Amino acid sequence: MWLIALRPLLVGVILGAGLFVDSPSPKGLPREFALYLLEAVAALSVLYAFSRRIHARWPWLIEAQLVIDVCVVSSILVLTGGFHSDFVALYVLPILGGSVLRLSRGGMTIAMWSGVSFGLIVASQYGLVIPRPEHWGLTNAILPLPSPRYAFYSVSVHIIAFSAVARLTGYLAQSLHRSDQNLRAASSAIADLQAFNQLVIDSMSGGLAATDADGRVVMFNRAAEAITGHHAALVRGRSAVEILQLPGELRGALAEVVATGRGRRVIYPYTLRDGNELQMGLTLGPLMTAAGAGYLFTFQDVTELKRLEREAETQKRLAAVGQMAAGIAHEIRNPLASMSGSMQVLRQELQLEPDQAQLFDIVLRESDRLNQTIRDFLSYARPSQGQAATVDMATVVRDAARLLRNSPDCTAAHRIECAAEGTTTLQAVEAQMRQIVWNLATNALRAMPDGGTLRLHVGVTGSSDAATSVGGQAVVLSVRDDGVGIPAEDVDRIFQPFHGGFAKGAGLGLAIVHRIVSDQGGSIAVHSQAGRGTTIDVILPAERRAEVAA
Repeated sequence: MWLIALRPLLVGVILGAGLFVDSPSPKGLPREFALYLLEAVAALSVLYAFSRRIHARWPWLIEAQLVIDVCVVSSILVLTGGFHSDFVALYVLPILGGSVLRLSRGGMTIAMWSGVSFGLIVASQYGLVIPRPEHWGLTNAILPLPSPRYAFYSVSVHIIAFSAVARLTGYLAQSLHRSDQNLRAASSAIADLQAFNQLVIDSMSGGLAATDADGRVVMFNRAAEAITGHHAALVRGRSAVEILQLPGELRGALAEVVATGRGRRVIYPYTLRDGNELQMGLTLGPLMTAAGAGYLFTFQDVTELKRLEREAETQKRLAAVGQMAAGIAHEIRNPLASMSGSMQVLRQELQLEPDQAQLFDIVLRESDRLNQTIRDFLSYARPSQGQAATVDMATVVRDAARLLRNSPDCTAAHRIECAAEGTTTLQAVEAQMRQIVWNLATNALRAMPDGGTLRLHVGVTGSSDAATSVGGQAVVLSVRDDGVGIPAEDVDRIFQPFHGGFAKGAGLGLAIVHRIVSDQGGSIAVHSQAGRGTTIDVILPAERRAEVAA
């Protein structure tokens, strides 16, 4: 579009320069007309400049401007001697403009108009079309004219030259226009492909990071941002070893991965910026590019997956122990009852010395303890199904708190707090719910031998920090203590049978809780720090699972 405003401006510059050039012949531009032409050209320049914005609405304005240019150049030729004028070459300017703005067809049209205009001017000098210029009062009209044959030849040469310029310029402009269209189409296709590739990368559920040969991040997708907590714009150019916290064995294998082309897979702990820790599953592979070899990291947060694997392993072990418990109950309980009864009869009928009586008491006491262990086995292996009914967990928790305050495990140094929020009813076997609360609460008291606060809280989903995966509405029971806590390496094993950490009990309390909660369709979350206490959140669905209720 710059050609639109530049064409008349260039003509004006040429005319202005002509005023200061001493022409060797009388065909120079008369000064009295030059000023008028300069004013007209300046007006056209301003008009063209302001009309650029409306060309898209009225494209015919471009053709009109080009025709005006031809008329302006023709006027200059008339004033400067027509056939003898030094400004015939000015016709090239509108021809170039027509070829660039309207391609070959537009250029040839303007070349035709230029040739016809020049031919009419020369013909008028011979008196063939309009009156001769000497009647116009121009000083350069007295110049001698060549023979008409030579004039016709000269006009023909100029018309051929105009056509050649229009054709060549139009061809070049059309080629440039076609190349520009192809470039725009290719650029658009590349942009669409890049956008699609970026959309695919950002839609991946797993993290993806690419680095250069020096291990510096060049690409970081949205999932990677969500997993690591680092923004992509802030990690580009930084070391992937630092951002992804690669373990030592993987750092040493970077060169080996590129050399062999074989990937490596590791699972390691990853510490977030807020201090929380997750399990990162990461695969490292080579990234071969034209600039050289780099590294490609794909990773996921496998914390939940590892938890599910641990729960599945626990379930397998608990199932095996449950089968064993049933066998033990059948094989030991009846003989044990017979032996205990016989010992009681002997204890009453025999005249025993004090030492002998003490031995009998020890045997009877240990028999009762063994019988209690077998009963716990049976509770774990075959929990009492009972009849499911509407149970208010708030009532269950308050009753348990009242009993705990009067139990031998509760001392003056202990404090028991109880709270409930929302509608805490669910469909379950009440005896099982009481057993869950009692087992968890007694364990919490035993974890505080020197005293502390036991907090029992029951609410609906969302009132606890525990994450629930049971779906639908759920009741959350939270048991928190200020006790000794659980070492991190033991957290995953506390629900295994015989893993009790207290002198009292057989180590089946938490295993029974886990079995009841699983049968109810709920889940358990444990948060503990050694020396700072433990919080156990039990998430129970409000509706009992159909297979359990049946």
